[in-house]
Amino acid sequence: MDAKDKQIIRALQQDGRMTNQDLANAVHLSPSPCLRRVRNLEEQGVIQGYSADVDAAAYGLAITVFVRVKLERHNQEDVQNFEKQIRLIEEVLECHVMTGAMDYQLRVLVPDLDAYEMFIRNRIHPIGGIASIDTSFVYGTVKRTAVFPNAYEN
Repeated sequence: MDAKDKQIIRALQQDGRMTNQDLANAVHLSPSPCLRRVRNLEEQGVIQGYSADVDAAAYGLAITVFVRVKLERHNQEDVQNFEKQIRLIEEVLECHVMTGAMDYQLRVLVPDLDAYEMFIRNRIHPIGGIASIDTSFVYGTVKRTAVFPNAYEN
């Protein structure tokens, strides 16, 4: 991937609905080579899809929660079971394997505190093999972006 591909990606991250003509203008290419590059990035799996950025609270999911989970055991069976079950839970938007005291960090969206309690009781606890759960509720967001930094480009 070269610098021009990275320009294309950043432009699409800023506005995934822009026309190919607008994209080509933004990255200083003619439309045909620009479209070829986009299609190539899609085929290589660099661009994995396009989606709408939706306000979760306006959608009815007013509570964002970061949930840190520590497993009791780290054998292959328990790890695979936890990860398989987490992939099936729709309230979990992200699950990251972590270093440090906890094994996983989840980003969870729920409509209210009662829903969060039900999420823990009915979705997380039944997975089993969990040693501890630590929860942090988001009460404000300072920055949120899907656009990659360009400070590291050559």
